[in-house]
Amino acid sequence: MTEHECKPVQARGRPAKLQAAQIEVIRRLVSQHPQCTVNELAQLLAKDSGVRVSTVTLTKGLKQAGIVRVKPEAQVGYAQAEATTPRRYGYTAQHRDVGDAQRYATSLSDAEWALVCDLFESAPAHAGKPPTYSRRVMVDACCYVVRTGCSWRLLPKSFPHWDSVYKTFRRWSEQGRFERMHDRLREQWRQRAGRDVAPTIAVLDSQSTRGSPQGGPSGFDAGKRVKGRKRNVVVDSMGLVLAVVVTAASVQDRDGARPAMAIACAKYTSIETLFVDSAYAGQCAQYLQQEHGLTVQVVRHPGNRSVGRWHDQQLPLFEAHATRAFTALPMRWIVERTHAWVERARRLVMHHDRRLDVSTAWVWLSEARRLMRGLTTVHAA
Repeated sequence: MTEHECKPVQARGRPAKLQAAQIEVIRRLVSQHPQCTVNELAQLLAKDSGVRVSTVTLTKGLKQAGIVRVKPEAQVGYAQAEATTPRRYGYTAQHRDVGDAQRYATSLSDAEWALVCDLFESAPAHAGKPPTYSRRVMVDACCYVVRTGCSWRLLPKSFPHWDSVYKTFRRWSEQGRFERMHDRLREQWRQRAGRDVAPTIAVLDSQSTRGSPQGGPSGFDAGKRVKGRKRNVVVDSMGLVLAVVVTAASVQDRDGARPAMAIACAKYTSIETLFVDSAYAGQCAQYLQQEHGLTVQVVRHPGNRSVGRWHDQQLPLFEAHATRAFTALPMRWIVERTHAWVERARRLVMHHDRRLDVSTAWVWLSEARRLMRGLTTVHAA
């Protein structure tokens, strides 16, 4: 045997960068970041173990380790999906009450009427002529008008005469029956959600809506560019209405806040904190604090350039630049959602009544109708 034949054969080329230790690191990184790309995985590997490899080398290492990328299955076509799954819209079956031969979709069901029947069928203080029409039918007629937005004179013939319904509605609104109905349902809603009946947090905001040529108090809101009326609404932390004051749109928010908060604080003495927007800042917030003993917190948009925000230069924390795009502001979105709930009733999209107290009664009725439907709906487990 020659001297050349006695020497061991050495492996040629550079040693592999991905050894057994690096493969185990890759397995751990893949389990922690299953949706990262190859480039991102290479960066994670360099940061974790200090080993820098190219994407080609890393792909080979993943293949040798048995790690492969699994992509989700493509979504089926519309026709195939229709054949396998039922069609799903934004509304569910509980929103598509078509009624029956004797009842409209806006009418109260038996379970809903049982919640509030004593408020409208209370025994009279003195003997007299019994009512010509059922109280439940009268309430159904009022719910039909507020939901559909039809004129009183265009009330369907299946209801009593429109003049009788209108006079009954006016009498009930002056007696505050719609407000008492809503307050009862609001308490039941809070109890079902595990909240205290008496709220401690309130949110105040206004909404300007158009007025019709029907007449009545009206004005021009220069900020919203709307000619009509303004609804000053106070809600709790769940978006349930606590107080409503309707004024002309020309009345400033700070002027409409005083009667609205006076009503809310008189009804609910438990209110401690009030959230408002920048329109109520300054003297209005100070007045509400001194008059009602509230803690008023002004919620501003993060992109507000007139006020800005405090920044401690000694803190090395990174602070992102404020955006002027849409942002869901804390607590403010709750009352904005309530405004959207109110405008589901077509009668409240535009003011068609001459009297302000009638416009207020419509808000109580529409919100009470919404709570009744939610309290009597059986949700599937």
